Amino acid sequence: MDVSPLVWVVSLGLAAAVLIVDVAVVGRRPHIPTTAECLRYLGVYVGLALVFAVVVALVWGGGPAGEFVAGWLTEYSLSVDNLFVFLLIMSRFAVPRQYQQTALLIGIILALVFRGVFIGIGAAAIASFSWVFYLFGAFLVWTAVKVAREGVGEDADEAAEDYKAPALVRVVQRFLPTTDGYDGVRLTAKVDGRRHVTPMLLVLVAIGATDLLFAFDSIPAVFGLTQEPYLVLMANVFALMGLRQLYFLLGGLLTRLRYLNIGLGVLLGFIGVKLVLQALHENTLPFVNGGEPVGWAPELPSWVSLAVIVVTLGLTAVTSIAASRRDERRAAAAAPAGRTADAEDADRRA
Repeated sequence: MDVSPLVWVVSLGLAAAVLIVDVAVVGRRPHIPTTAECLRYLGVYVGLALVFAVVVALVWGGGPAGEFVAGWLTEYSLSVDNLFVFLLIMSRFAVPRQYQQTALLIGIILALVFRGVFIGIGAAAIASFSWVFYLFGAFLVWTAVKVAREGVGEDADEAAEDYKAPALVRVVQRFLPTTDGYDGVRLTAKVDGRRHVTPMLLVLVAIGATDLLFAFDSIPAVFGLTQEPYLVLMANVFALMGLRQLYFLLGGLLTRLRYLNIGLGVLLGFIGVKLVLQALHENTLPFVNGGEPVGWAPELPSWVSLAVIVVTLGLTAVTSIAASRRDERRAAAAAPAGRTADAEDADRRA
């Protein structure tokens, strides 16, 4: 796949223009977006991603287009998990909802920067050392086990109480005086003539540290689906677009995706195994099969990856929603009995 410098410049320029518009909207009027506003923006961003996939198919063929869609869906699913952590951060630091848009937008910008850096490092490593796929694959399998073992999602309030701020946040809190409350979206404020940082700065530090950790997982995962840096970058850009609206649109529904960790674990495990198989298929390490490619190792086509991703995400969503509805029905069935028992107990005491 040959991508000219002009295509890179135009693509990044258009993405930057969309981001600037988003920044201008939020910066002009921090507010809680309505459901209609979230759906409108989200539809635009998803539509842009699908249009981009069509353009890739027309210019470079169906193979690269399938790789982009697979990478985009994978990054989107990982971003939803990222959103849940953002929800914990917002709850833990009691961020007013009208200021959460600003915090999320800055978090998305930081995520783009971190992922851009990791994409450059990953592309350079792959170009120089083909055996790096062994490392990526092993890392993703280890991450898959760790993520899946986190199991079923817990209640948001309990999770917020258990949330432990990153070490960098604790360092900032230790050495910099912090105000008790927020001062709009300002990062610092004067208290008795002395400059203090506001909790908003702590929130942004926590979000930035989270973005950095998630970049470690997401970039090897998408490189397992396509080795074209242009598609890797655009998959990340389109996955992060609309993330702010998705946060407000889903809201409490994020906690209903109880099997998200298991689904992501399966997804990351599959991509990790795929990377190891690809590394074996292209093996050059002298201590593996004498430095020759391993003949039995298959090279999975992009449509297989796409099918596995769609089926895994679909089953994760369906089973999570079904489990939540089952618990709601049980709670509703048990509620009348509980109220009747309380009423009878009250009558006896009277």
